[in-house]
Formats: sequence, C-alpha cells, structure tokens
Amino acid sequence: MSETLTQTAPSDQHPTVAVIAAYNEDRFVGSVVLKTREHVDQVIVVDDGSTDHTAWVAEQAGAVVLRHERNRGKAQALNTGLAHARSLNPCAVVLLDADGQHDPAAIPTLLAPIAEGAADMVVGSRFLGVRSQIPRWRIFGQRALTIATNVASGTALSDSQSGFRALSPRAAKHLYFRPEGGFSIESEMQFLVNQHKLKVQEVPVVVTYQEPAKRNPFGHGMQVLNGIIALVSQHRPLFFFGVPGMIVLFAGLVMGAIVVDRYNTYMQLAVGYALISVLLCLIGIQTVFTGIILHTIRAFLTDHHVAQEE
Repeated sequence: MSETLTQTAPSDQHPTVAVIAAYNEDRFVGSVVLKTREHVDQVIVVDDGSTDHTAWVAEQAGAVVLRHERNRGKAQALNTGLAHARSLNPCAVVLLDADGQHDPAAIPTLLAPIAEGAADMVVGSRFLGVRSQIPRWRIFGQRALTIATNVASGTALSDSQSGFRALSPRAAKHLYFRPEGGFSIESEMQFLVNQHKLKVQEVPVVVTYQEPAKRNPFGHGMQVLNGIIALVSQHRPLFFFGVPGMIVLFAGLVMGAIVVDRYNTYMQLAVGYALISVLLCLIGIQTVFTGIILHTIRAFLTDHHVAQEE
C-alpha cells in the first residue's frame, strides 16, 4: 500500500475527524472539505487512485490527503482513512461521501448522540420523515437492500445504505472492512455492529443527487447483494446454513408423510418419493449441523479475540 501524507495532524488531544473516500471527485471534493471543516477539527481525504486533480483540490481546501497509487475500492479507502483517524485518538469520526451528496451542515446532528454517549454509531437516514429529491429507482433499490441487510445482519435500520455516519472511538476501533467488500461496506457495518454489540441510532438527513449514477444501478445492486450473502455466510453461519437446512428437512419430512399416506391407502411403497424424502432429510440434517458447527467455531474465535483485546 502506497500512501502519501500531505499535511500534519492538529495538536488537539481528542479531535473530531472526518474521513472521505474519493475517486475522481475534483469537481465536488473541495467544497465538501471546506464545508466539513466548519464542523470538525480535521478532514482526511483518501484519494483512491484518482486520475484527475482530486488530491490537489482536497489538499488546497485544507484536508489531510492520503493517496493510493491505484484504485483499490471504497472498502480499502475507508480502512486507510480510519487507520489514520484512530492514530489521532479522536473523540468521534464522521464518514461522508466526496460527491456532494451529503450536507456537512448535518454533522453536528450526527455527532450529538456520540457526545452524549447514547450511541457508538449514528446513521444519517434518508427515510426518517424528511423528503429528499431521490429518484424512484434509487428508493426502490435502497429499500430492497435495506430489507435484505436487516434480515441478514440481525440489526434493523431504515437506511442501511447511507454512507453518512458518525462513529464513537469504540466503533472506529472495531470497524475494519473486507478488502473485497466493495460497495457493500455500509451493509458490513451492520454485521459488525451486531458482532461487537455496538449501540446504533439513526437521525434524519437530506441528500442531494447532483449527478447521474456513475455505476449501472442494477449491477451495483447485485454487487451489494452478493456482498450481503458473503457477509451472512461469514458472520451468521447458523442463520445462513440453518434456515435453508430446516426448509429442506421440512420438505423431506412432508415427502415422507406422503409416502406413508400412500402406503396406508394403496398398500404400495412409493419408492421414488421415498428416495427423494430420504435424500432431502439427509441434506437438511447435514446443512443444519454444518451451520451449528461453524457457529460454534465462530463463537469460540470471537470470544478468544475479545479476551485477547481485554
């Protein structure tokens, strides 16, 4: 990993820090940095291999600029930014996008529950009683991904895909995203919140979509959904394997009941149905026990990791 630090940190002992991941955002990143600096002590911009003047504009606006020589994705950009933020021993960390979608004026609202000790993570929700000019296709996609994330992670939010968030020092310490996480990191945060027992709140925010979507919406949604599936298999193996296993086992038992009923009625064994019933029951039992074993291993490793941290 290649990073270039272009500004030194302030002398504040416990600063409020903002982290912005940026890729080819020289049109907007300057104004975002300037507006954000009004509400935090330091702004960190991670230039994720941009080919335009993103890094220069961010630096001129007063941000600390960390650079990746090549584009490594949002997950790695935030990992880099959060690692540097943690080194500053902050009292809070704010995450927001570089494209001007988020209004930095809402930062104090996000920080308030952190300052009060009421939350470890505060999510700026676009769907909590405020109206933004959001295209209908975006609303549909965001709602669908939120439902999928809530069910899979075990943590319920009204806007799982919002990138506008505030973190307590405890939350910032525990947030490390899979390098292959791509644009599913917002969903990944909900799994990490559940895993580390972090307190989460939501506050309403207004967003502005000034530009058309950079990525194909359907393809982007499929990437996030694929990430959610990978996350639930890693973080909640009992749910991932247990639910399908129980469904298959139930289908096998129903098929077995049909075999018994036909035998009692016609005094003939439905061999085909019987074989399918046995197969489904075996697959279901094996899948359920796979989930139990993986859940036990994960619980042991998690407890061991927590014990090491303490």
